[in-house]
Amino acid sequence: MKAACKVCEAWIVSRRSIGEAVASDESGPVEDTIPQKAKTNIQGFSTLQFDVIVDRDGSGNFTKISDAISSAPNLSSRHYYIKIRAGVYVENIFIEDHKTNIVLIGDGMDHTIITGNRSFDGGFKTYDTATVGIRGNGFIARDITFENAAGPNNMQAVALMSESNSSAYYKCRFLGYQDTLYAKNGRQFYRECEIYGTVDFIFGNAAVVLQNSKIYARKPLLGQSNTITAQGRESRDNVGGTSIQNCTIKPAPGSDLRQVETYLGRPWKKFSRTVILQSQLDGIINPQGWSEWDGRASGLDTLYYGEYQNRGPGANTKDRVNWPGYKIITSSTEAAKFTVREFIQGNTWIPSTGIPFLPDLI
Repeated sequence: MKAACKVCEAWIVSRRSIGEAVASDESGPVEDTIPQKAKTNIQGFSTLQFDVIVDRDGSGNFTKISDAISSAPNLSSRHYYIKIRAGVYVENIFIEDHKTNIVLIGDGMDHTIITGNRSFDGGFKTYDTATVGIRGNGFIARDITFENAAGPNNMQAVALMSESNSSAYYKCRFLGYQDTLYAKNGRQFYRECEIYGTVDFIFGNAAVVLQNSKIYARKPLLGQSNTITAQGRESRDNVGGTSIQNCTIKPAPGSDLRQVETYLGRPWKKFSRTVILQSQLDGIINPQGWSEWDGRASGLDTLYYGEYQNRGPGANTKDRVNWPGYKIITSSTEAAKFTVREFIQGNTWIPSTGIPFLPDLI
């Protein structure tokens, strides 16, 4: 290991990077309101001061991401920037509570890849299958792929587990099959990300908003259905829930899902809460929209599932489930409860991350 020191590496900010109003692609055009603070935090710099650099070839301060995280100060009140250069890093990483405000910055989701293969079938509890697990608050990641390569036959296999409060993910990819993204607890924000999976592949009980992202359903095992979300709120007064805004839900490239039932979600816990709003839904979505939990009918009157102003062939709500807890939302006031501003109070903390966001409805 080379001695840790303050290092400076050029970070070129592209036209679609932090601090600029951006327009989404097939999700529909959107012009963001980017706070001025976010612009000056990032856009004014042609270089970013990294605390340490990770490079597999030994040219950085560390060759392993875990070692770079260990070098970070405990209970840091400022962001600790770790640059992860291009490469495939085979590691299982756990960021403890006392490692706060860690920022991981890769060279792009196609170039910086963190991968592991732990699985439930391989003898691990679901929580412990995560390739990357985060407990320290204030975590940020951008331009990285998080992968669990256990494959579809090994049951639950988490790519990323986060219970980091006020955590944010920008231009990251999450690759897996069952239980890919475990948004366990805390306020979380995902922007311009890609999430791949089959069964319950966005799950947990964080208060989470996914915005301007692509959600890809893969081909599951024979006899399985795809369920995109499995939200785990256990009481009515709990703040957890999943909000998917201005995203695209479609088949993963190369996945033929014509014979596969694909649902927007199913209730993991009794007070499960998920809202899909202003998103593009491909025709793979089953007309009923939502599924019971393995035939368990309990919770259908206590859950909150809603859809608001979605578009595309999968957005037709005519044949949706007739559950007491399911709503076709027609009020903008009701829908606004699930925006960045109201659901995760993102306007109070996302500006400090430098990540663009839309605070309200389109």
